[in-house]
Amino acid sequence: MTYELAIGDRSYSSWSLRGWLLFDAFDLPVKSRLAVMRTEAFPTLLADFPGARTVPALKTDGVSLWDSLAIAETLAERHPDAGHWPVDPADRALARSLTAEMHSGFAALRQVCPMNLRHGFAGFAPGADVLADLERLYDLWAMARARGHDGPWLFGSYSAVDAFFAPVAARIAGYGLPVLGADAEYVAAHLAQNGFRRWRAMGQANPHIQTQYDNDLEQVAWPGPTPLLAEAVTGETPLNDTCPYSGLPVASEGLARIDGRVYGFCNTFCRDKSVADAQAWPALVDLMARHD
Repeated sequence: MTYELAIGDRSYSSWSLRGWLLFDAFDLPVKSRLAVMRTEAFPTLLADFPGARTVPALKTDGVSLWDSLAIAETLAERHPDAGHWPVDPADRALARSLTAEMHSGFAALRQVCPMNLRHGFAGFAPGADVLADLERLYDLWAMARARGHDGPWLFGSYSAVDAFFAPVAARIAGYGLPVLGADAEYVAAHLAQNGFRRWRAMGQANPHIQTQYDNDLEQVAWPGPTPLLAEAVTGETPLNDTCPYSGLPVASEGLARIDGRVYGFCNTFCRDKSVADAQAWPALVDLMARHD
């Protein structure tokens, strides 16, 4: 059983983030195929996923499907032990209801605060329609917490409903929207989740900027965990001979100084995603630990 997932720009495509988390957070292997949105490459990619008009789109065993909710349900059917939905029937029913409302609702919040993972913004003043969306969102999260599960996620273990709320958590944090208490803790859990951090780091490694996501607000540091100090370098000798991700030989252009030490990677993408957030990558964390 193999999967190919069509995605758009990681820094901006909230729907793509959902689709990818439905694999990554549940340890399901997938080959991601990215095309920059609003370029000729984007419809060319989608043409290889019959029926799809946007991302995410999935191709598996000769069948294509699209829409993150359809992907979630299909994966849950195919991998019933992966944990996409809570085991308890009442929890599962509520989780599906919350997921469906997130999937189809909150138009004001989506439109006024488009996802942008490149940096945070200061000085945003939400209007009444955005505040109403936030009030409803926090009510939904409170319904889930009332089920009595421990931990940062809505139904105990991470499930598909959390993957669907990841982009809106990024919006709340990125635009500095009002959030308190348990809701703030839930938002922070998303920003600290390793899969989310890896997705954001890969977006940072792509230099393409979608200017329609720019605004007049002050740009500030991303509000998630602070990454290690890191930079791309040239002409230095790395501590490792092979890339921690691919096992391929280190390339001369793939060097980075991370937390004071120089490491090598097989290409500039591996280098740049590591510079963006070294601690999000277990293979790199293991490599760095061996040289402590």
